[in-house]
Amino acid sequence: MSLGALEVIRPGLLTTIQDLGRYGHQAVGVPVAGPMDGFSHRLANHLVGNDPAAATLEITMIGPELLIEVDTTMAIAGALFEASCDGQAVPIDTSFAVQAGQRLKFGRLVQGARAYLSVAGGIRTDGVLGSRATHLVSGMGGLSGRALMPGDRVPVLAQTASRPVRKGVGLTLPTGRRARLRVVPGPQDDWFQSGALKALVGVSFRISPRSNRMGYRLEGPPLARLDERELVSEPVGMGAIQVPTSGEPILLMADRQTAGGYPKIGYVITADLPLAGQLAPGDFIEFAVCSRQGAVAALIAHERQLLRSADMKDGS
Repeated sequence: MSLGALEVIRPGLLTTIQDLGRYGHQAVGVPVAGPMDGFSHRLANHLVGNDPAAATLEITMIGPELLIEVDTTMAIAGALFEASCDGQAVPIDTSFAVQAGQRLKFGRLVQGARAYLSVAGGIRTDGVLGSRATHLVSGMGGLSGRALMPGDRVPVLAQTASRPVRKGVGLTLPTGRRARLRVVPGPQDDWFQSGALKALVGVSFRISPRSNRMGYRLEGPPLARLDERELVSEPVGMGAIQVPTSGEPILLMADRQTAGGYPKIGYVITADLPLAGQLAPGDFIEFAVCSRQGAVAALIAHERQLLRSADMKDGS
């Protein structure tokens, strides 16, 4: 094994290096970061035989063009892009072999918002506090804490040994630029009018252009608060639905802050966070109330799907 690289010819709209995140330092204000769609990130790694926590490239909306400098195996999971290697179409949710000197190009985005490109052996940038994840706001991790730029060389581990083709069952992507996300009550749901959480059902919220990897600002009917007290800042997680005094909900995502002072009416269940990660500004979200037992059952089904995909070979 030896180190090689992927040279960035065109970076795409927003391509960053992500692993599963920078855990263990939130108490001192260090954000987690990591993939917006953790399911597809892990699936891409499974398809090339990597640890699920290995770093991938997260590709948003417009994909990159990469010059491959090593013989290796790759996989793309998540959003459905038209992708090709030296002009030959490459599959989604299936591993494929590449050779040094070839060019991998991402073309038209057909469905979803974010894809994950894995390389057998993983991306080998230096870690920061135990993680290679890029956190854009703080400029931490990845390549100098930023999105990829033309001329960057992304270090990867060369894997010359042949690997069996693996095909996975990818995430069910949003259709019609709309997704239904299940939520459980948040710790401050009693700060809102009675039945406010259930009132979310059947209402469409549009993801504002002001949204980013930190969170989605949701445009729709304002959520009226009964309690106008200031909340002492407390830890927040991905999927929290914060409601500031304006009543405009904010769905916290991968680059969220470690603590916040807005009341949280609910949390998107863990099994639906990858679906949320496949949305973009202008898309619509509808919420459905879910019990905690239902959330656990959904997560078990979600993980079983990933395990089945990890065991599939040659499309079987």
